[in-house]
Amino acid sequence: MALKKPRFSFGNKASDEVTDVTPASMGTPGVPVDRGHPFYFGFLAAAGAVIAITMLRALASASQVFVLIIISLFLAAGLNPSVEFFRRRGLKRPQAVLAVVFIVLVFVGIFAAVVIPPAVTQVNNLFKNAPKILQELKSNTYIGNLNKHYGIIDSLQAKFNASLHNGQYVISAFGGVIGVGKAVVSGAVAVLTVLILTLYFLASLPSVTGVAYRFVPASRRDRVSKISDAIIIRIGGFVSGQATVAFIASIFGLILALSLNLPYPSAIAVLVFVCGAIPLIGHILGITAVTLIALSKSPTDAIITLLVYLAYIQIENYLIMPRIMRRSLSIPGVVTIIAALIGVSLLGIVGGILAVPIAAAVLLIIDEVVFPRADIS
Repeated sequence: MALKKPRFSFGNKASDEVTDVTPASMGTPGVPVDRGHPFYFGFLAAAGAVIAITMLRALASASQVFVLIIISLFLAAGLNPSVEFFRRRGLKRPQAVLAVVFIVLVFVGIFAAVVIPPAVTQVNNLFKNAPKILQELKSNTYIGNLNKHYGIIDSLQAKFNASLHNGQYVISAFGGVIGVGKAVVSGAVAVLTVLILTLYFLASLPSVTGVAYRFVPASRRDRVSKISDAIIIRIGGFVSGQATVAFIASIFGLILALSLNLPYPSAIAVLVFVCGAIPLIGHILGITAVTLIALSKSPTDAIITLLVYLAYIQIENYLIMPRIMRRSLSIPGVVTIIAALIGVSLLGIVGGILAVPIAAAVLLIIDEVVFPRADIS
């Protein structure tokens, strides 16, 4: 049956009258654009460059937001094994998520109560005792000789006296009172944002991954989902393993502080735990902070702290870390070091934390995708 052209009714014509408004001719089509013309190619290249530069600038301006999102996804993937642990004990996923979040909030509250007050007091005492500490260092025979030849202590005293003015050193370091306020507010907002996003991603991780997998063609969806789930499991194993290593380091810090009768041993233990959670460079920060705290007591205790801490770092690197991480992350040590260095250079401490599990994920993809294709071809 032949199809009829559509007819439309206009104006005040009778309802049974119709008018054919299809024009007889729309003109002759012109010659197609010559896509090989240099102007056409130059225009497309320039437009693509402008769009790419605009997108890069937009991403750079919103880089902090993306960093917070990546951290939240990382923490959600790391806490997911804990949620699965409670689910295997009979809890539903919302209840398991609430249990994990409650434990995390309790830990954060204990950390804030234990660390913040002693840290503020310790910093104030350190700055008050800094002139006395520097003078005691000059009285040491070996350090005094170095100071006579190179003026190390004298330069430290000069810089300290120039920076310290009526107890305003810390405030001036942050750019004044307004700078301190901005730093506190931005830090609090960032922490709150990460907590909320982590809670959301943790509660809806299966649905989020399910939606993400639907963007993959059906023929490849099963393989992509299995590889992605394996990556999430590796990230969770890394987080739990790194937390175990950091906990062992905090026990060491507590024993060290109690043995040398250092001030605020509980704060030192929590500080070592936080620094131990950062791969590769974390203990550099920890050994610096703990040595400075020991230095506020005496130079001898500082030297002992430095040597003992260095010995523990070697034990952790060669004995503790390989045994704990062997099951979760099977990556060579060279890859770990390179990944951590690249991550630190790109995103600082956050990059150092994220670099190792990302390297493990990349190695998994190479083993499962790249190498099999290379072996076939």
